[in-house]
Amino acid sequence: MSGPGPLGAFLRARRTRLRPADVGLRELGPRRRVAGLRREEVAQLAGVSVSYYTRLEQGLSRGASAEVLDALSRALLLDDHEREHLDRIAAVTRRAPRVRRPRPERVEDATLDLLRAVDGVPALVLGRRTDVLAWNTLGHALLAGHVDPHGPDDPARRPNLTRMLFLDAHTRELYADWRPKARAVVGSLRTAVGRYPEDPLLAGLIGELTMRSPEFVALWGDHRVAPCARGSHRLHHPAVGALTVTQQSLPIAPAPGQALVVCTTSAGSPSEAAVALLGRAGGFLPARMRV
Repeated sequence: MSGPGPLGAFLRARRTRLRPADVGLRELGPRRRVAGLRREEVAQLAGVSVSYYTRLEQGLSRGASAEVLDALSRALLLDDHEREHLDRIAAVTRRAPRVRRPRPERVEDATLDLLRAVDGVPALVLGRRTDVLAWNTLGHALLAGHVDPHGPDDPARRPNLTRMLFLDAHTRELYADWRPKARAVVGSLRTAVGRYPEDPLLAGLIGELTMRSPEFVALWGDHRVAPCARGSHRLHHPAVGALTVTQQSLPIAPAPGQALVVCTTSAGSPSEAAVALLGRAGGFLPARMRV
C-alpha cells in the first residue's frame, strides 16, 4: 500500500476542518501549528491510541472495526452521507483492489420508456460516472444543445456532464451559479468513488480533471461527500435567455448507479415559458453555438 489511500486522506481532510471548540476541547499550550484538530485529539475523542489512529491516516492499517468507525464518526462530527462514505472506503481498504475494465453502461428499455413519458420536461439518464446515457430532446436542448444529440448512443462518445462543467466553456456559461453547481457535482462524484473504487474509467475521469482544472483540484481536495439529489439553478441559455430550473436526480432501482435527472420549473413562471419556447423551437440553437 503506498500513500494514505482514500481512508487516510478522508480522515485527515475531516480532521483539518474541525477546531477544538467544535468538539468541546479547550485550546491550551503553545500556538497550534496544524490546521484543525491534532491526531492525538481525534484519538482521544474516539477512544483509540494515537499510534493506531496515526496508522489509519497513513494507510498502514487495514483493520478498522465497525466500533472504531462509529467512534471516529462521532469524533469527526460526520453527517449521514459522510458516515456511509467512511464505511465504504474502509471496506475497500480491507481488501486488495481488483482492477478490471467495466462493460459500457446500458440503458434498459423500461428506462427509455420512462424518458419518453416525460417528453414535455427536460430530462436525461446519467450513469455512475456522470456520462449521459440518454436524453430527450428538451434535455439535450437545455443542457447541451451545442453537442451532438446522438452522442449518448455511442459509449466511446458519450458526453460527460462533470467534464463539461469544468472544461467546456458553453456549459460553464450556462450556469449563472457555476460554483455551487460544481461543488455539488464534485461531492456526488466523490460518493461514486466510494461506491466504485475499482472503476478505472472513473479514476481516469478524476485524473483528467485533476490535470486540466485547478478549480476541480481545489474542490476535490476538500473531501466533501454529498449526493447531488436536488438543486435549484439559475441558467443563462443562449436561445431563450435567463431561467431557473430545479434539477432532481431520481435513482433507477434496476440499474444501480444510474439516475433519471429531470429539470422542472415553477408553474406559471417565466422559466416555464422559456422551456416551452425551447420545446416549440425544437431545441434550436444559433449556429455559432454548435460544435
